[in-house]
Amino acid sequence: MSGNQFKRGELYSFITGVASTAIARRLQKNFKQQGIDITIEQWSVLYHLWKQDGLSQQELCSATFRDKPSITRLVDNLEKQQLVKRVASLEDRRINLIYLSETAAVLRDQTMDMANQTLNEALSGVSAEEIAVCKSVLQRVYNNLK
Repeated sequence: MSGNQFKRGELYSFITGVASTAIARRLQKNFKQQGIDITIEQWSVLYHLWKQDGLSQQELCSATFRDKPSITRLVDNLEKQQLVKRVASLEDRRINLIYLSETAAVLRDQTMDMANQTLNEALSGVSAEEIAVCKSVLQRVYNNLK
């Protein structure tokens, strides 16, 4: 595509993910209203562990697009809340594997239901075809930049 179809301010809003931020804020509000004391950042770590328990901190960095200090802080706080535990890898003791606690397993269904409700609210009035086009375009943008 030649040329830029966005005004400068619109482009920055697009790049920073205004819609993504709005969804995250709403989900955080929904968690708070239900008495769930985790941040969206912590939830994103839990989400990836629900998909595959026992990931290394480096794998969590890659999955969540966060740096090592951020993941370390998030895992520290999740450990304090007794939602995860670190276990040294048997193959390489320098590597910590992160495992979910039973408490975190219980949170899964409740928070995933809230996430689905929030996403359904955000996508109200958006057709399946529009969602498919959006996903395709955003994937192409991502692929162009990686």
